[in-house]
Amino acid sequence: MRERMSRRQVLGIGGALGLVGLGGLSSAAALSRRPASTGAVLRSAVPLPPAFVVPLPIPSVLSGADIEIVQREVTAEILPGVPTRLWTYGGTFPGPTIESRRGHAVTVAHRNELPVPTVVHLHGGRTPAESDGYPTDLVLPAGWGHVGHVGHGMHDPRAVTSEVTREYRFPLDQRATMLWYHDHRMDFTAPAVWRGLAGMHIVRDSSEESLGLPSGARELPLMIADRAFASDGSLAYPSIDPTLQMQPGVQEPYIAGVLGDVILVNGAPWPVSEVDAARYRLRILNASNARHYDLEAVLDDGRRLDLVQIGADQGLLRAPVVHRNLPIAPAERYDVILDLAQVSIGSRVRIVNRLGSGRTRDVMAFSVVRKAADSSRVPDVLSDDLPEWQRSEAVRVRDFSFRAGQMGDGHGWLIGGQPFAPDRTDVTTRLGDVEIWRLVADVHHPVHLHLVGFRVLSRGGHAPLPHDAGLKDTVSLRPGESAEIITRFDGYRGRYLFHCHNAEHEDMGMMANLEIT
Repeated sequence: MRERMSRRQVLGIGGALGLVGLGGLSSAAALSRRPASTGAVLRSAVPLPPAFVVPLPIPSVLSGADIEIVQREVTAEILPGVPTRLWTYGGTFPGPTIESRRGHAVTVAHRNELPVPTVVHLHGGRTPAESDGYPTDLVLPAGWGHVGHVGHGMHDPRAVTSEVTREYRFPLDQRATMLWYHDHRMDFTAPAVWRGLAGMHIVRDSSEESLGLPSGARELPLMIADRAFASDGSLAYPSIDPTLQMQPGVQEPYIAGVLGDVILVNGAPWPVSEVDAARYRLRILNASNARHYDLEAVLDDGRRLDLVQIGADQGLLRAPVVHRNLPIAPAERYDVILDLAQVSIGSRVRIVNRLGSGRTRDVMAFSVVRKAADSSRVPDVLSDDLPEWQRSEAVRVRDFSFRAGQMGDGHGWLIGGQPFAPDRTDVTTRLGDVEIWRLVADVHHPVHLHLVGFRVLSRGGHAPLPHDAGLKDTVSLRPGESAEIITRFDGYRGRYLFHCHNAEHEDMGMMANLEIT
């Protein structure tokens, strides 16, 4: 642990964290009025394209019981005419969308041809611990062992290191939903995801398919992520060690989070999709490192369209929830119906970010180009298999604070006053136990639990917000806010994590170990 702290001390983390630490929740209250500002904006050094010109790409699909993915570096055009080096799953950003069936196990063999170690985590997956993507369970590139280190300074006697290839087994015995997979390497998750290591994974079942929801070309997976570009077209990121081999962390102005000035959807800048005048199912993922969004669908004449939420992180809601705007934090997913049936041909519907400013206010657009038959529907009852855990079932209540704090001679992001250490068990619970966790934050912290889904019981002592409906695996805590969640720790025994999914916070200590016995 001492080595971890000494490496962090040299980062000189003061500035923003010091203000939060000294000002406590009073500083957080000021930040609560600026929900996208937990972090600093990187400005691109290349000309940026106009919005709503680049067509929306749809990632390729992989299916089957055995899948192979090669992690490799490629050059691609994200901005038109500008070559950009990317780290990818299978040569594309996002990586291919994996489609699978509920209860049908999938084995994904990842081959690492990148210049650094990697780890793959299926976010939202009910996955045995050995395939969950623990941050020190590295897949090393060929020849990496000769370097004399594993790419981080953490002591972990339980780490399982593979060379070049690792098979991850996903039983997928869980509700139909959209998951996502991304790099989870110790100390370097944030820059690795920023460089392109992210993709979507959709789990389907016959119950959901019987509902008559929009499908086929009218079901759109949408990965939203912000990035910034250097003058040579590369992805700009303020790493202390740009090789991502030795020293973790970012330059001091970006300790609270890295925000880009380009909004990408499925890897394209401010794209446009030509659509029918019909219902569309939007499977929305916020894969940004630190940026929050508050999404709104707006016609060019200023009229707003409803966003009808039918699902959350862990699958369908019991019944639809109608929103005019929908806040989404890093790692959250929302399953939304956008009804374009009454939109005039030739009209444009923009998806905007109410938390953005300037270019980051725009996200993408739909151009309604043709009339078409539409037999889809949105039933009043979507699902009857959501868990009904009651407060009376909880065998214990735990309290966790997510705050900036002192780490050695510097500052970091802490859970319960402690930075992450893989050789320390922070929470031990028994398989099958129901627990209530009370969470409190200083600034914005999207809190994610591995393995299990949970229900939000309350926020600030009051009822959950409308977008808290359903079964979630990530809850967005606003500055100075507390929340209660309830879950059952079922599925598998072993070592798992809970952490902030602001990726910079995560790399700077805001993770903790959860042992299920």
